[in-house]
Amino acid sequence: MFDVIIAGCGPTGAMLAAELRLHDVRVLVVEKETEPTAFVRIVSLHMRSLELMAMRGLLDRLLERGRQRSVGGIFAAISKPAPEGLDSAYAYLLGIPQPVIEHQLEAHATALGAQVRRGGAVVAFEQDDAGVTVELADGERLRSRYLVGCDGARSTVRKLLGVGFPGEPARTETLMGELKVSVPQEEIAARMAEIHQTDRRFMMRPFGEGVYSVVVPAGEVSDRAEPPTLEDFKQQLYAMAGTDFGVHSPRWLSRFGDATRLAEHYRVGRVLLAGDAAHIHPPIGGQGLNLGLQDAVNLGWKLAAQIRGWAPETLLDTYQDERHPVAADVLDNTRAQTQLLSTEPGPQAVRRLLTELMDFDEVNRYLIEKITAIGIRYDFGAGPDLLGRRLRDIDLKQGRIYDRLHQGRGLVLDRTERLTVNGWSDRVDLIADPTAALDVPAILLRPDGHVAWIGEHQQDLDDHLARWFGKTAN
Repeated sequence: MFDVIIAGCGPTGAMLAAELRLHDVRVLVVEKETEPTAFVRIVSLHMRSLELMAMRGLLDRLLERGRQRSVGGIFAAISKPAPEGLDSAYAYLLGIPQPVIEHQLEAHATALGAQVRRGGAVVAFEQDDAGVTVELADGERLRSRYLVGCDGARSTVRKLLGVGFPGEPARTETLMGELKVSVPQEEIAARMAEIHQTDRRFMMRPFGEGVYSVVVPAGEVSDRAEPPTLEDFKQQLYAMAGTDFGVHSPRWLSRFGDATRLAEHYRVGRVLLAGDAAHIHPPIGGQGLNLGLQDAVNLGWKLAAQIRGWAPETLLDTYQDERHPVAADVLDNTRAQTQLLSTEPGPQAVRRLLTELMDFDEVNRYLIEKITAIGIRYDFGAGPDLLGRRLRDIDLKQGRIYDRLHQGRGLVLDRTERLTVNGWSDRVDLIADPTAALDVPAILLRPDGHVAWIGEHQQDLDDHLARWFGKTAN
């Protein structure tokens, strides 16, 4: 019997498996595809996701395989420079092939002891008070204490669970791919600038060696499940730009719609949802993969605590309480960005106004923090502004604080040198460091890096340790 079965071995599922294994939870990941993703799609890891990778000791290996670029201009493709002094030690985007992320996260999970079984689609399940019986496509039945659906936008787990997925269906289709071109970059830039005077839905961004990321409105689509062809791209580029730019040798081609939906519930009994199984939206702003990774890190330690037996009664419920509003906000900002790309006079007028407003640093900074998820603040009750927010990677007497979060445990950073974590030391670490780059006496960090307490008194700390990490071990 497994503790957790995860349906889907994309970035969300692999990250969740690794988070659970940090707490010695028995994990099986079942993936319907027999082979990992083959097409080389470049995605962007945002600041918050880069912080999470640093917290788990994964960032260096990703930096070696990606390309850093500015966070400026990512809201609705409005060209503005990145604000100075963003509150992160990783104030950039990392463009990286999606298969690389998936491979690195799966390797990380399996190195920690997770089992991954490919070619094993979940087709049915039944849950009871003690666990979940999961049936695979080949008829095999497996037993686990919990099941988590990380199986994408068409999630079988969500459908079988009967959870509503309200929102808006796709109204427009867009082609996206990576192709080589046969014309100079200057010609592409000039044509794109001309088109952007009236239509922002067209984009060609160079990756080097003649390869471009191409985004162009689709034509009539008879079958959305059918992948687009090179000829489809040529036709739509010609319709939009009067030339197909000599595109050839595609790395990958796909289409996406602007469907926007959010699951009504992230948990029903012993079955949970994460990533695209819980929320879908247009890819503008590049938030989807990042949102799923952040779901996984929020859920992992809480589900592990439930399984290990020390979770406070309502801890697992905080997964939906915290992440559902975050996803709702992402859906709203992608709706807004999509409207700002419209060619209609009204949205274009709003875009011009917002472009002016983004010249104010506060506005530009707010939108960048929203897209990159470093502006999130969970509601932990009244307290200083830092309470409920993630802590940036600060300097310590020895190293940096994210280096002390690799094991997914809680952490008390004590500048007073008077506090203890007696009774919780099996799940919470203590650093006494009066030199730490922090302007409060002490903090309690959850395993996801969010500040759960600020203060200096032992009894107050003990109360918050109990709130987040359960009863003492002795």
